[in-house]
Amino acid sequence: MNAAGERPLSIDLNCDCGEGFGAYAMGDDAAMLDIVTSASVACGFHAGDPDIMAATFRAAKAKGVAIGAHPGYPDISGFGRRPQSFGLDQIERLIAYQLGAAQGVASYAGHNLSYVKIHGALSNLAMTDRDVARAIVRAIKSVDPRLSFLAVAGTQLEAAGLAEGLAVAREIYADRAYTDAGLLAPRSSPGAVLHDAEEIAERVLSMVLEGAIIAQSGKRIAVGIDSICVHGDHRDAVATAKTVRRRLEASGFVLAPFAAT
Repeated sequence: MNAAGERPLSIDLNCDCGEGFGAYAMGDDAAMLDIVTSASVACGFHAGDPDIMAATFRAAKAKGVAIGAHPGYPDISGFGRRPQSFGLDQIERLIAYQLGAAQGVASYAGHNLSYVKIHGALSNLAMTDRDVARAIVRAIKSVDPRLSFLAVAGTQLEAAGLAEGLAVAREIYADRAYTDAGLLAPRSSPGAVLHDAEEIAERVLSMVLEGAIIAQSGKRIAVGIDSICVHGDHRDAVATAKTVRRRLEASGFVLAPFAAT
């Protein structure tokens, strides 16, 4: 994994997958799994169910894509993006429960769970709340300390994972704007979600080459970067992922999972 400011020989491209529910689909997982190198799969709380999880794990295995658990708040109707009130012990159990489900279904589907990435509002909270971040990490260590932790670069999530000795990969978001504090701009704010694939790819390449998050203001915040996330749940996801991958490869980067498949 690269230190801040260093150019990596390889980099991971990840997306969130398996985020449908029952008969309802969310995103084009089949197309995204042809592009990305890691897939973070919903564990049934904010989205997903056993059938979708198993199908997604099998498809990822067939395409050589690493898989991770993507746990979040129990909030199907709000897609896990609404703040919730849970104590630290409850958060630990919510994470442990979802990791158990993901590991079980991954094993059933013939693939190996490699990592954990937190979803939505819970991730947003843990980026700045040290105690919540530590609760999440404690849950991961309790279930399986061999799992890598895909943490938002430069946040309390990264710090907690490193402090507890997990293998931490740092991610940036291709399709989200950043504040000057190095945090994701709220989705409700103008320009928070980016859509122009070429502009996104240019910005991603600049961030990776500079080893820094580029805020909406143009400010640079130095971070380590091991993985780039393209959200899979919006209409531009496939075009964005293709363009980001093509631009990185054209610039000499090798796209590869940060964790073993």
